[in-house]
Amino acid sequence: MMNTIRPALRISIPRTIPRQSLRIPKQRFFSNGPSSSKHAGPRSRIIQLGSVAAASLVIGYTLSSPLRLEEAADDSSPSKDTAVGRALIPFSEVNKHNTPEDCWVVIDGKVYDLTEFAQIHPGGAGHIHRVAGRDATGIFMPIHPPGTIENGLDEEAFMGLIDPMTLPQVVNKPLRGEKEERRIELAEIIGLPDFDEAARRILTGKAWAYMSSGATDQYTLDLNRKAFNSILFRPRIMVDVDAADTRTKMLGHETSLPIFISPAGMAKLAHPEGECLLAKGAGQCDIIQMISTNASAPLPEIIHSATKPDQSFFMQLYVDRNREKSEGLIQKINDLGLKAIFVTVDAAAPGKREADERSRAEVEVASGISGGKISSDNKGGGIGRSVGGFIDPKLNWNDIKWLRKHTNLPIGLKGVQTVEDAIKASELGVDAIYLSNHGGRALDGSPPALYTLLEINKICPELLKKCEVYIDGGCRRGTDVVKALCLGAKGVGMGRPFLYSLTYGEEGVVHAIEIMRDEIQTTLRLLGVNKLDQLGPHLLNTRALDNLVFDQPVFAPNEKHQ
Repeated sequence: MMNTIRPALRISIPRTIPRQSLRIPKQRFFSNGPSSSKHAGPRSRIIQLGSVAAASLVIGYTLSSPLRLEEAADDSSPSKDTAVGRALIPFSEVNKHNTPEDCWVVIDGKVYDLTEFAQIHPGGAGHIHRVAGRDATGIFMPIHPPGTIENGLDEEAFMGLIDPMTLPQVVNKPLRGEKEERRIELAEIIGLPDFDEAARRILTGKAWAYMSSGATDQYTLDLNRKAFNSILFRPRIMVDVDAADTRTKMLGHETSLPIFISPAGMAKLAHPEGECLLAKGAGQCDIIQMISTNASAPLPEIIHSATKPDQSFFMQLYVDRNREKSEGLIQKINDLGLKAIFVTVDAAAPGKREADERSRAEVEVASGISGGKISSDNKGGGIGRSVGGFIDPKLNWNDIKWLRKHTNLPIGLKGVQTVEDAIKASELGVDAIYLSNHGGRALDGSPPALYTLLEINKICPELLKKCEVYIDGGCRRGTDVVKALCLGAKGVGMGRPFLYSLTYGEEGVVHAIEIMRDEIQTTLRLLGVNKLDQLGPHLLNTRALDNLVFDQPVFAPNEKHQ
């Protein structure tokens, strides 16, 4: 018997099985008799194995090569493809453990006993108890970085693998009185605005509320878009425009287009691979991605998703209340070879995004970089507000020196909204000024970045030669990009459009970039321009907005101006 069983087990147990997965759980799966465990009964009846079979398995595991155990991974639970030697757990058994006193949950095909962990869960037990006895894969996996479960639980919490044939089929039905909305095919999307409706039909209600919402009355959110449409072109004709070169450099790094992916957090709400797929799409199309501190994937994984060795990444930094954490992140940014750091300066307090708040949080959301988390409270369940709780409201101009001590990378300020602050940033020696109102998600009533760019052109145009100026907020068309470049911007960022395109995976991201490439080239040709350095204010009519911007800096009575 020994000679017939041992070879079979040696073949069937992969080298990657974690050593702890080879143990036989006490009175858990292989016992026919009563159990002393507090969960005895249903758990011990998961499957009835004969004593001979059980003994054979024990012998097989005992005689397995020690080399295999030494080579095992540290993960406390095996992958679905490598688990061998445990009986599959039927979903009907999981469903029995659906109380706070006996709480099992299925996540990514694995069954966990979270009864004890729920009591010490940082976000409270309620989040876990709501999914007791259920398959929570769909709501946990998109918004938690890899390793969250394995690294946060004792190995005893892993019960085994779910029998996939017993999982209930999920059927999404339209609400009463509503028609079922069909998925819009990627081939039907011919402009970035098309992605808005397409994504709304794909995303969960919570994800859509988080991504699409603006602050309070969303006045600034709407004004961002209207600002671009208020500017008209003054095209030149009879110019040879057979060539339309869109290449440029941002902080010395080449890019095929004057656009970049803005730092938008929690991309896994749109696709399980989140920011990693944005990195792949950016590399394939040779544009720059700016990574958010609130990215839902770990920073090394995003960087290692690059499709070419010289792919450039910039980093957006939220400064943590615990400065040591930010210093550690800055060191990681330095070590991973990112090309610049843009510090967000317009989020001393989270904006009130009512659509996001109204959609109550079903589960905890965690950033893969900052560790920021979400939970519902009496203000609502806003992802933006809860995840941003770590941000330091004490950030001030003196901290530019602090930043310089920890990196030699170019430093930019993201969230500049007045010409006065743009001037001060320039005088303090920052390398880039990023005009932004946080996509209309922070202070409602703040000016569109395009207004601030017009102020700079009117009051201190020399600043455009001293610092590189970037802009985002409301850009949806190639014409928008060209208008910003005519006013001196070096590059234009887009956040929501790329999150929406991510619902179609890497192919959707590439499709969005190529739409912008075509529109920018078309705009250049119709303006009578061959290269980006030929653009300028002479090609624009901005009179509809000129009376809305200041003619000179305005300072408070006690405000110091260098």
